[in-house]
Amino acid sequence: MTNHQTDPAGALRARLVAEIAFEAADTAFWTGRDHFADKVLDALARVPRQAFIPGEVPLEVAYANHPHPIGHGQTISQPYIVALMTDLLDLKGGERVLEVGTGCGYQCAVLAELTAHVYSVERLPELAATAQATLDRLGYSNTDIVVGDGSRGWAAHAPYDGILVTACQDGPIPKALIEQLAPGGRMVIPLGAPFSNQMLHLGLKDKKDRFAHRPVLPVAFVPLVSKPD
Repeated sequence: MTNHQTDPAGALRARLVAEIAFEAADTAFWTGRDHFADKVLDALARVPRQAFIPGEVPLEVAYANHPHPIGHGQTISQPYIVALMTDLLDLKGGERVLEVGTGCGYQCAVLAELTAHVYSVERLPELAATAQATLDRLGYSNTDIVVGDGSRGWAAHAPYDGILVTACQDGPIPKALIEQLAPGGRMVIPLGAPFSNQMLHLGLKDKKDRFAHRPVLPVAFVPLVSKPD
């Protein structure tokens, strides 16, 4: 998916992937996964995280296993969390995925490495434009971003094989997202009050269109902001 060129950050990405693999084993008592799929780790090893962080930051900062501010009160997620959320989708290749909360585009790029197409909804026009420009510059032709209310999904391209939400929903999972998930699909979404107790949840829709979800890991996300009808 990407234009692979000589990358001076390659060693730092390899070190980051090793740290993520260690943390996956260390958090298995929560997640039930003592390792992440090789293809997920390989995707993180290919995506140049520094390209998604605004301004000039040292490569050591760009590839630290921590979130980082990207402006507008938003952050680029911790790489371990990006890897976990991606792994929970159990992507086989060829899926169509909805991302809610594009942010800087980093999670979108990781998903684009593994899927046929990523449709992403971002509330802030400035972030959406910057993310799309970065993705285009890096050669990701299988991503589309729209400015809108992520809690309403993107009905025009539904149903989706996977839905990944990068902001925390305070309350029930939005009905629109459940409806736009295909039978047999998986949803990864943080739930809980803003800046309080939050849990990452994995949702599954069976072939009979029944949806259920379970907690996976304590997390900390910015709130999912929706507009009332």
